[in-house]
Amino acid sequence: MASPTSPAALSEPAEPSKGEATRARVIEAAHALFLKQGFHGTSMRAIADKAGLAVGGIYNHFGTKEEIFAAVLDANHPYHLVLPTLEETQGETVEAFVRDAARRFQVGLDGAETRLLPLMFMELVEFQGRHIRSLANQLLPPLLAFLQKLQTRRGRLRNLPLPVLLRALFGLLVGHLITDMILRGLKHAPALKGLEDYPWFDATVDIYLHGILAEEEPAA
Repeated sequence: MASPTSPAALSEPAEPSKGEATRARVIEAAHALFLKQGFHGTSMRAIADKAGLAVGGIYNHFGTKEEIFAAVLDANHPYHLVLPTLEETQGETVEAFVRDAARRFQVGLDGAETRLLPLMFMELVEFQGRHIRSLANQLLPPLLAFLQKLQTRRGRLRNLPLPVLLRALFGLLVGHLITDMILRGLKHAPALKGLEDYPWFDATVDIYLHGILAEEEPAA
């Protein structure tokens, strides 16, 4: 058995405390109930029962149901996966760098349509996005730092503020996620015939990089 000061012991993750483990159980139970019953359809007692606690035990960790919702939203947000991988984005040109970053986004967002999107809709309807704004304050600095790295890549960017570039990128990627969820149920619609294997995500990134206008043919 490794001693407390041995390299093996130092590299081992610390066991969560009893309080941390209880808090995680509450978040997990609340997440399942919010997805099934919605925010208003879920009571503190139901969360406590599912977590195997007395109602009073929840109040040792959360003051209100809204605090639990905010913790659930944070725990299931893909930024925990996405931000670390963005630091490893590679590519010598602007286009290669953006495509690699988009691929990392795509991997980080895998499963978000069932794990996160319903929470996002609840957040927008019930809380007018105030918890998302709080998260955005934490996420904006590292994301802007990512775009500053983009500026050092080979290629000419349009003269636009970094937040505009960031908003456009997120708008396209989140829009792709939402519409992909919708289109899965329409895969056999006549209007989509022949597009079953179309590379939708790559096309979305291509539009971000190059727009939708084709280059005009030079005049004869």
